[in-house]
Amino acid sequence: MIALAAPCSAQTPATSIDQASLTKILGFENEHSGDVPGGWFANPSGTVFIDNKIVHSGQWSVRLERSAQSDGEFSLISRSIPWEFSGKTIEIRGFLRTENVSGFAGLWMRQDNGQAMLSLENMQSQQLNGTHDWAEYKIILPVHPETRSLIFGVLIVGTGKAWADDIQILVDGRPLWDLPRTPRAPAPTTILDRDREFDSGSGIVRSELSRIQIQNLATAGKVWGFLKYHHPLITAGQRHWDYDLLRMLPAILAAPDRHTANAALAKWIAGLGPVKPCACVKLDENEIQLRPRLAWIADSKLLGPELSASLRTIHANRLADAKQFYVSQTPNIGNPSFDHEPNYQSIKLPDAGFQILALYRFWNIIEYWFPYRDIPAEDWDKVLIGSLPKVALAKTAEAYQLGMMELIARARDTHANLWSSLKVRPPTGACQLPVNVRFIEGRPVIASYASQRGETSGMKPGDVITDLDGVAVTKLLERWAPYYAASNEPTRLRDIGRQMTRGDCGKATIRVRRDGAAMEISAERVPLKELNAIAQTHDLSGETFRLLSKDVAYLKLSTVKRDQAAKYIESATGTKGLIVDIRNYPSEFMVFALGSLFVEQPTDFVRFTQGDLANPGAFHWTPPLSLIPQKPHYAGKVVILVDEVTLSQAEYTTMAFRSSPRATVVGSTTAGADGNVSPIPLPVGLNSLISGIGVFYPNKKPTQRIGIIPDLEVKPTIAGIRAGRDEVLEAAIREILGMDVPAAEIEKMIKH
Repeated sequence: MIALAAPCSAQTPATSIDQASLTKILGFENEHSGDVPGGWFANPSGTVFIDNKIVHSGQWSVRLERSAQSDGEFSLISRSIPWEFSGKTIEIRGFLRTENVSGFAGLWMRQDNGQAMLSLENMQSQQLNGTHDWAEYKIILPVHPETRSLIFGVLIVGTGKAWADDIQILVDGRPLWDLPRTPRAPAPTTILDRDREFDSGSGIVRSELSRIQIQNLATAGKVWGFLKYHHPLITAGQRHWDYDLLRMLPAILAAPDRHTANAALAKWIAGLGPVKPCACVKLDENEIQLRPRLAWIADSKLLGPELSASLRTIHANRLADAKQFYVSQTPNIGNPSFDHEPNYQSIKLPDAGFQILALYRFWNIIEYWFPYRDIPAEDWDKVLIGSLPKVALAKTAEAYQLGMMELIARARDTHANLWSSLKVRPPTGACQLPVNVRFIEGRPVIASYASQRGETSGMKPGDVITDLDGVAVTKLLERWAPYYAASNEPTRLRDIGRQMTRGDCGKATIRVRRDGAAMEISAERVPLKELNAIAQTHDLSGETFRLLSKDVAYLKLSTVKRDQAAKYIESATGTKGLIVDIRNYPSEFMVFALGSLFVEQPTDFVRFTQGDLANPGAFHWTPPLSLIPQKPHYAGKVVILVDEVTLSQAEYTTMAFRSSPRATVVGSTTAGADGNVSPIPLPVGLNSLISGIGVFYPNKKPTQRIGIIPDLEVKPTIAGIRAGRDEVLEAAIREILGMDVPAAEIEKMIKH
């Protein structure tokens, strides 16, 4: 259960290198060119430095340093090597250190085959932000069978500083150079390499779209996506389907009516050649959760009889071979991997053709490969129609990104943001008020200070923000909400709260309500680099494990170590209850290491759904997954704390832990986005992703959008924020000790 994507970047060609030289490069002990680490690609300039003051070992490390004025949204170093090794998993390890990182820092790697990205992973899911001393981190990917080059490195998103040192590459747990090389023949060229007609742009320019053009474009987008995943010529990789679309679009735009556009589409399909009749695949109804949404291909009113007949013939004669050129499934997991999807980073905007392509690509990925396709509240066909003018007619890079951001947000998946473009998401600005804002009782409340400057700003915890720079917060929320991708409203408000006081540097006017009275405060927005990390967790500061009293143990997962799981339980032996705080993102995967110590017998805790390559749009149930009891067993109550920051792997972990018969979940609804993520490259150099597998309880009850519903709902109150209380933790203690425990005793436990 991992989250978010790593940015893609231009790379130098993969070159072979001997073990000794690569070892020096990975440890940054080789010769350097000026301030930049030798042997690495670094970008953007002025943000990556070699460092001999702060190191993990040896004489050198690399430092990535960003301020609010730095170019782009992230900085990285990368290295590319040819993949000449056999194995099942690739693991990148390295030591990292951070200082005031506002976004996240991490290792990252990508498997490529020529121009095509096959798989990608980084540490965004581990949320390494704020300030942390040296520690070892790792990321793992299954080896993709078509990999020809491995690209890897370190990145930082947002502002702050990150150091890296002593990087290792392992295959199946063994150092890369302990393995024999198995040189592969050069990767065969694909149609993507041979068809270069639109490498410099589509040539399609539009200043407006009529109603009939929008309707025709919507139909063309659906037909293009259907053919992409069903026509044997395209699934075999024999057509550059993006460029075929760009060749077709002028005819669709020129069509004066629906009949003419449909005739052009039918002629286009006929030009692909006849589809041979076959003894074809049938949809397996066994353990099916979602069926393909294909009734529209029989709609002769929409398509006309000729086009409808062509599509139905293609569907009826689809091949039983489940191999797809543009999508595969990640080994051992099953989430979709969107192969051979170029991101056309060099295309200059505006370019209506590539902008329409981006819309079609994302829309059809949701239509055929999103396991929660049935969940979005909106009609997905209407989303396509409504998004076309905003995306196709965008005249600037920012307008295009905002149009795509709004489209992606309508999928209602917290994972599915436009992660490459958060810098343009409103409100924008290089500075922010030095406070953390959290929505409490449905209102934006100052929850804490983000730096010492907040303490002298005149703002206080518990203040309810009503206006910013003379504009009512209600109006600002209405303006900003469409650009925030979120599975549910608490998560959308969480993300807006983290960013809502951003703006130009200098004085800001903020109106608040305090103790029932309205007041106006003039406060200074400060550069992001001067702020402490925006509050990403709501757990207790300090040690990972502690005894709050002789009867109550406390464990927070934001800094947990998997190899210490047994020690935590041994330390909690004899207590009446263990509080597991997951109002955070687990620092390590703890589902089985800790969950197996809470159950007394094999216990199912989750079921997944996976897509069907032979039947795009279909999803099938997999068998339940179980926890198997291990020792040392914890015999007391287990109280699990959750809220809106409990996301993805944190939600999956909660599902596992609550399967214990003595477990109680306390808090509020979680982020509602679970499932291994699948990155999606988009034109022009953009990146998104989706939750790639469906995650459900063993009884098939859903979690997406709904989140983990607590057994005991407890939410912070404005009065509690003013008083500095942790009301959720207080409720957990009472759940263990009983309702009669004095408030003063609980307060002493929490603050001791």
